[in-house]
Amino acid sequence: MAIKLKNIGLNKWQLEKIPGMKVEAVVYAKEEMLSQIQKDQSLTQLAEAAMLPKVVSPVIGMPDIHEGFGLPIGGVMATDGLISVGAVGMDINCGVRLLTSEISYDPKIFTKEFLRELIGKIEREIPVGVGGRRKATPKELSLPEIVRGGAKFIIDKGYGDKEDIQKIEEYGCLEGAKFEALTPRAKSRAEKQVGTLGSGNHFIEIQLIEEVFDKNLASKFNLLNNKICVMLHSGSRALGHQTCVDYTNILWNARHKYNIDIPRKGLAALPIDTPEGQNYFAAMAASVNFAFANRQLMAHFIRQVWEKFFKPLGFKTRLNLLYDVAHNIAKWEAIQDTRYPAKRDPALRDKIQDTKILVHRKGATRALPPGHPQNPKIYLETGHPAIVPGSMGTPSYVLIGTEKAAESFFSVNHGAGRKMSRGEAKRTISKEDFERQMGEIVYNKPYRTIADEAPGAYKNIEDVVETLVEAGLTKKVAKLRPLAVIKGD
Repeated sequence: MAIKLKNIGLNKWQLEKIPGMKVEAVVYAKEEMLSQIQKDQSLTQLAEAAMLPKVVSPVIGMPDIHEGFGLPIGGVMATDGLISVGAVGMDINCGVRLLTSEISYDPKIFTKEFLRELIGKIEREIPVGVGGRRKATPKELSLPEIVRGGAKFIIDKGYGDKEDIQKIEEYGCLEGAKFEALTPRAKSRAEKQVGTLGSGNHFIEIQLIEEVFDKNLASKFNLLNNKICVMLHSGSRALGHQTCVDYTNILWNARHKYNIDIPRKGLAALPIDTPEGQNYFAAMAASVNFAFANRQLMAHFIRQVWEKFFKPLGFKTRLNLLYDVAHNIAKWEAIQDTRYPAKRDPALRDKIQDTKILVHRKGATRALPPGHPQNPKIYLETGHPAIVPGSMGTPSYVLIGTEKAAESFFSVNHGAGRKMSRGEAKRTISKEDFERQMGEIVYNKPYRTIADEAPGAYKNIEDVVETLVEAGLTKKVAKLRPLAVIKGD
């Protein structure tokens, strides 16, 4: 169906209500981006999400929005106690972490051959691709303990720095996880996958801090101009995928039992206080914790390689974790919304603080501003970093949310966002186009294997980032340029 849009602010558009919508829906985009957004079903999916019961207005589309399963990727949906499988997505807690170094970029040292050797050594330690599994997971890392303890469990076993836990969303462990809530198929598929990269848009990148926009914040974040850093993008692997598949069926089949009207199966949802809803949340939280543990273990292996590779060359080899953010997740968050006159009425402010809503982010990143009480303690003064990767041939950004981001439930985009399906990209992007788009960036797989991840398959990251900067929801801190990338197949 064709969805009409009305401009209601700078780079902010409201969807015309169609029959069945219970709340408003908005999308953030520059006007010139709208024609691309309207090519797929993402706006229709936003409208359908607005038809669900218990949804808090509005349902939101980020500027990297594109069609997904249920809620579009780049979608944000808050509810008063409804949990939706499709509003979290297949790759539960797909997310990004950024490690900073004290090594300055020197083109005479960081040649293509040098970078190729470096990513080759990392890839030998971290399995990549669809079927990527470790030959043996360390015996002390059992799956039940991983899903209950997340990154904290991994760190306690010696795979990371103690201070890492202060720099991970939810401190690396979402409460409410239950191993028993995972289906047998999900458990079996997760075996030996902790510490592996995966495929698709997942990556490990060696990057250069190319530009600093806010020197004060960048200094506090150790984002210094011309320094090398490492970005890691991965999730819960097969565990999250199978959890989504299995619980979509469970919640969809139970909808009549609770008299819940769901527009389509991809949005399968139930009240969270039902047994099925509680079990999905527990299984989702288990997958979230697996993903935090997965990125923590990979970071440990990267640090080991980094130490061995750079120490003989006389470099300082420490890699510091800046932050680790989740993209696909649902969790309870206190309402801190400037649409309410909370600052003028202390009693109302306290009431709002005590009121919690279930925020679903699917292909979206939480971005809390300075002073927001839900920030990690280490970032309370500054606001926590929001890490936004581009495509593998374009820059990534570190941003900060502003108070105005309350209107998006303190959410920002999670990347550039696809403009081509994987099939279309493989059919239409030639080897010459691919190599031109990649330029001097070193990559680890043949063109045919990763053509669907070509930069041309994605929206312009600059337009996507500037959309929310201009709208006042974010501030740019630093721009990171890729030097070398590891992708799965």
